[in-house]
Formats: sequence, structure tokens, C-alpha cells
Amino acid sequence: MMSPSAARPRRADAERSRTAILDAAIALLAERPGAGMQAIASAAGVTRQTVYAHYASRDALLTAVVDRVTQEAVAAMDAAELDECPAAEALLRLQEIGWQLFRRHPVLAQAGALPMSREDDETRHEPVSARLTRLVERGQEAGEFDPAPSAAWLVAAVTALGHAAGREVAADRMPADEAAAALRSATLRVLGASPGNT
Repeated sequence: MMSPSAARPRRADAERSRTAILDAAIALLAERPGAGMQAIASAAGVTRQTVYAHYASRDALLTAVVDRVTQEAVAAMDAAELDECPAAEALLRLQEIGWQLFRRHPVLAQAGALPMSREDDETRHEPVSARLTRLVERGQEAGEFDPAPSAAWLVAAVTALGHAAGREVAADRMPADEAAAALRSATLRVLGASPGNT
């Protein structure tokens, strides 16, 4: 039986290996969204078997990548001081943060195809949707946004617009800059943003 003191370095090594694989996957998939497990293993400097020891499938690894990028998005949103400006401006700034992350990590376009329960999907989106909900509610209270629809409906609509723009770019049906401009315009329309608030 392994002693606790001997197990600690082994756990630390395993965690370093896991982190190296995830870091390599994020970097490689940003350049080659379709990269396979062998390519990711090579980029991480480990064997393919080691990758599978930590991530049972490519979907499991992609899920970890999406979770890491989501954490990055939330940190960027919190650093943007969104409460310091009008809600419409803040919402577009939040949306731009998400859009820039999508452009840096095109593998996010594959996230919708990952096998997960509705509960897991909602949990993954909750940190971003919570911030978006607060902004929409603030905009409605301030008279910047249409007060008639529920905040939950507006958040769902804005989120769906973001996903639609991402799909158009991922499918090469729309240039990224054009999609970003269309997304901004459609978002303001669906929110019923008051003139002069953006």
C-alpha cells in the first residue's frame, strides 16, 4: 500500500500532466479545431495513452477546453467593470468579450455537439447567463431596454443570436467582422434599446 507522502508527488505529477494536456489542446485547437488526440498528445509532450488516461474521449477533452475558456470569459467580463457604464453599452461590451474568445477559440463551435445533459449545459452557461441577466434587468429598470418581455426571454434571445452568428462564421457563410456587426445590430433590436443609449 502506498503511503500518503508517496501518493502526493504522484498526484501532483498527474495534475501537471493533465494541465499540460489541456494547455496544449487549447493552443492547438485554436489553430486546428479538428486536431485529434494524437496531435494533442504530441503537442503536450506525452503519449496518446496518457491523454486518454486523463480524458476518456475527445469529447471529454473538448468539454474541459470549453470549461477553461468559459472561466476565461467570466474573468474578462468581471475585469471589464460592466456596472460602470449604461446597460446597453455594457451588454455590447460583454458580447464583444465573448465574440473575441470565439474568434480565438474556434473549437467552441463544436461545443453544441458535445454530449451532455440539459442540466450540465445550463450549469456550464450559468456564469455568463447570470451576468447577462443582471445587465438586461438593469437596462429594463433604467428604461434602456423594452420592459415588456421578461428578462429571461431577452437573455435567451440574445444568447441564441450569439450562437447563430458563431455558426455562420464556423460554416464559412459569413465573415467574422460582418457577423459581429450583424450580431450587434440584431441584439440592440431584440432588446428594444432606446436611441442614444449605445
